[in-house]
Amino acid sequence: MLMNGPPGAGKSMLASRLPSILPPLSPRELLEVSMVLSVAGQLAEGALTDRRPFRAPHHSASMAALVGGGLQARPGEVSLAHHGVLFLDELPEFQPQALDALRQPIETGDVLISRANHRVVYPARFQLVAAMNPCRCGRATEPGYACRRQPNDRCMAQYQARVSGPLLDRIDIAIDVPAVTAADLIRPAAGESSATVAARVAAARRIQATRFEGLGLGHVMTNAACPVTVIEEVARPDNAGLALLRDAAEALRLTARAYHRVLKVARTLADLDGEAKVGRRHLAEALSYRARGEDLVQAA
Repeated sequence: MLMNGPPGAGKSMLASRLPSILPPLSPRELLEVSMVLSVAGQLAEGALTDRRPFRAPHHSASMAALVGGGLQARPGEVSLAHHGVLFLDELPEFQPQALDALRQPIETGDVLISRANHRVVYPARFQLVAAMNPCRCGRATEPGYACRRQPNDRCMAQYQARVSGPLLDRIDIAIDVPAVTAADLIRPAAGESSATVAARVAAARRIQATRFEGLGLGHVMTNAACPVTVIEEVARPDNAGLALLRDAAEALRLTARAYHRVLKVARTLADLDGEAKVGRRHLAEALSYRARGEDLVQAA
């Protein structure tokens, strides 16, 4: 997920709250996370926890710090965030080479570290959550604001171009986070508690685990990790949804990867609603999240 909005809109706060709505680690997941922490030397006194990892490296982190490496081929942040959340704040400020190194772990769920005397594969099945400002100064979207350096649109395009198109193609959900007004702070609107949302997420996760276990894929726990051939079956839309998906794929020029990621998001939305069939509204919502990512690719 990529959140785009001005400074102070609450992007970092939203990301830090994400682990509170995720289900606890299963015994198998806990073992995998503990093994990675042990190899990295971060398992303090053998302490274990079923809380999902949350890693938030600074944007000055090197490629080796993110994906792993060094003399001893230690695991990087992508592996330390295994079965958890990797939060990259100020996404365009990271080194372009470091960001592009994330493309393979996002796709395969593991990372191969090769050195002269070491060759090791670490697990890296994480949720990437990123945040960025619309431009370097962060004010380009303010009404009436004019950038002193260049036109606002050009300033935004140059800043967003620091993130490559292939990486953005791997972003499932891209949302705009508007600025928080004084009225929002003085009289905040009523909302759901984290416990309520967590219960809904846990129910959707159980639906997914049961589905894949019935298909003989006990190692697959979520729609995100589902093979392409399987997701085409379990997320097959109705006729109205299929027509929408066909038209949107042509209009947005979706790649094959983006097409299947839309199906996975739509299947997850249907699971959250407790629906057995993916409908037109689920696909429409999934495509609305993808459209923002496509706009960023065109700007880049």
